[in-house]
Order: sequence, then structure tokens, then C-alpha cells
Amino acid sequence: MRPTISWADLPGRRVGLYGLGREGEANLRACLALGVEPILVDDAPHHPGLDGRAVLATGDGGLAALADCDVVVKSPGISRYGASVRELEQHGVPVVGGLGLWLQAADRSRVLCVTGTKGKSTTTAIAGHLLERLGHRCLVGGNIGVPPWDPDLTGEPYQYWVIEVSSYQATDVACSPPVVAVTSLHADHLPWHGGDAETYYRDKLSLCSQPGADLTVANGDSDLLRERRGLLGPHVHWVQATDEPAARWTEGLGLLGAHNRRNGLIAAAALRAMGVPGCDDEEALEKAAHGFTQLESRLVVIGTVDGVTFVDDSLATNVLPTLAAVDAFPERRVALIVGGQSRGIDYAPLGEGLRSRTADVLVLGIPDNGPEVLSAVAAIGAGPHVTTAAAASLADAVRHGFEWARPGGVVLMSPAAPSFGRFRDYRDRSAAFAAAMRALS
Repeated sequence: MRPTISWADLPGRRVGLYGLGREGEANLRACLALGVEPILVDDAPHHPGLDGRAVLATGDGGLAALADCDVVVKSPGISRYGASVRELEQHGVPVVGGLGLWLQAADRSRVLCVTGTKGKSTTTAIAGHLLERLGHRCLVGGNIGVPPWDPDLTGEPYQYWVIEVSSYQATDVACSPPVVAVTSLHADHLPWHGGDAETYYRDKLSLCSQPGADLTVANGDSDLLRERRGLLGPHVHWVQATDEPAARWTEGLGLLGAHNRRNGLIAAAALRAMGVPGCDDEEALEKAAHGFTQLESRLVVIGTVDGVTFVDDSLATNVLPTLAAVDAFPERRVALIVGGQSRGIDYAPLGEGLRSRTADVLVLGIPDNGPEVLSAVAAIGAGPHVTTAAAASLADAVRHGFEWARPGGVVLMSPAAPSFGRFRDYRDRSAAFAAAMRALS
């Protein structure tokens, strides 16, 4: 049973904050605004906290201090399955998250929560864009932006909130808004979720069935989601990429791929279910779609060299978005760059998904786990239009892919793996990809 308390319940209690990343610092500001002076604990403190406050290391007295608290508010990066959280719960200490605290007191009829393995950021951004362009003041936040409970938020009151929810955050939520959107499902973040794919699926979809949940607007093209209908709450509205063939408004978003058309349709269907004025008007949606700002490193064309198009999809960290990215170019030769940090993901589905290609694909594997990906693709026998090659670095893969893709092809960096190890983060990997492209000219 997840704790059902709100931020307003914290004054008068001993409160511990576990984890001081971006959300942890917002948690601290929220506590201070309530007159609560929390104990600050982090697994690896790198700074003294806001305004010089002391931060205890978890292994150096911090966990014991948290065990003496009445409630602990943890950051999403702290796994609910980790030994520290388990020990706190064994001591009877409620361990909650900032999003769960906020949702308890929010007007949830005006909140749309968006989750999914991939596509949730784009869908969240589309929903927020449509709301603003239709004349409604909206906060786009959560995993994609600012925490909605951060006291630093100022300005006119919001009419709607569109909140991206990660699988980490979902485990801290004890109630749901009436409408939840789910964009996709695929095994990911397994170490955080105890190493088990089914646990990840259950955690990711738990948002759909907490008290208050009524309708889940879900990706109807996902077999994994359809197989788990029982986890999707009382009612489900399935959305497929081929739905509403006469609806042209999604073209105004300027996004590549059938999966992004579906993301747009999911966003609009969720807003209609919430009763947002204007969402039933095709002409109004078409006007609202224009001016959408595409999110970085998500299937973004970054340039063309000698007729070869270069596409940055650095945030594709598992098989699902990588296949969607390749499918965005059904009739063009694609040099696909894959590989990064290994997380134990099964890459056989990548080979299976490429098997239906009728245009040539060259899969280029880069360190660290590129060879692992290539082996899985080769073992599947991905078909006559798919070849593989190892590359010593991202720059080598870009050069090889460019020569192979000429003339008129695509060099697509959609790694199906995280960036950590060789790069600081996905932005660093994107910058390296862009630099390698510029070096060609």
C-alpha cells in the first residue's frame, strides 16, 4: 500500500529528503516554503546543499538519520527496490516521492499524466503545445521539465498540467488523474526495477490503476500493451498510427515517422477525454499544431552532406524507438549507428524488426556494446537487405555510414543504448555526432 499523504501533511513532522538532484532540490524548496527544515541525505554528496545546508552521506550516518524521520521524500533516481529504501520501510518509515505528494492535493481533473517507455516526452510536449495554442495556460512538467510543486514557479495560475511520469516516479504515486496516456512499452531500466522486465511493466503501468484512474489512452500498435490490458485500469481507448486517416493536423507538428503521428493522436485523444475546449475541432487543431518545437535528440535532422541526410536520435536508448526511427525512412538506404552502455537488453527484436525492410540498412556497431548488438542481429538473420559492420568509434561509424549511404541515403544515430561510459550524457553524444558530420565537409 503506497502512502497517501500530501505536501500539506508534512509540517510538524520530521522529514528527510533522500537524493539531491534537480527534483531533490525542488523538494527542499517545497519543504522550506512549508516551514519544514528537512534532513538532507544523498548517496554521494557533491555539494553542501542549498544555502550551505549540510548533506549527510547515506553510508556515513545518513541512512540512520532517515530512519529516525516520520516521512522520507526520495528522488526518483533512488530505487524503491534498493537496500536503503527497503530498510527504511522495514523501520516503518513511509517513503514517498514529490509527484505523489503533489497529486494527492491537485485538481486531478485538470491533470494529464503521460507515461511510456519511449514517446512520452514528445507526447507530453505536443499536449502542452496544443493546450497553449488553444488558449489555455498550461504547465508542462514532471520528468520533462520543472516539478509542478516547485515554489519557484511564478506567474498566472495554471488551468491545466501535463506531467511526464517516468517508471521511477510512477512507483511513488498513490493516486491518479482520471485520464492517463501510455505511449509505448518495452523492457528498460531493468536494474532500477530489480532486474525483472515484468516488474518494470507493472511499475510503469501502475499509474493507470491507482485510485482516481478512469481512462487510459494507450498505444494500440503495441502488442506488449495489449497483452497487459489488465494493468491499464477500468477503461482503455486504443490509438493506432493509422487512425483518423482524414486528420491532417498532425502534419503541422513537423515530426518524422508514423510513431510521432500516433503520439500526436494520443495527445489529442487524451485532451478530448479531459473535456478540453477546442480539441474536437479539426480546424482548430490544425492551427494549434503549427509552431511546435521539436525536442532535441529525438529523430531530428541536423544536416545534409553531399545529399546524405544526418539524423540525431541519441535519446533512443532501447530497441523500440530505434525501430521506429528506421521506419521513418521506409524507402531510403539507412546507415544505422547503434551501441553504447550495456544494460542487459535483448537485441534480438532489433534483428526481427529489421527483417521486413525492403530498402537496405547497414547496422554499424560502436563501443561499448556495439558488438553485442551486431551479434544479436546476425543471429536472428535479419534478411537480405541488412548488413552489419563494427566501428571503432562514433566518428568512424559516421565516416563509414556516409560513404555507404551515398547518394541520397540517411545516416541515423539511434543507438538503442544509453550514452554513459563513452559520453557524459545524450547531449554529449549528439554533439559528437554533429561534429563528425561537420568533419566530412
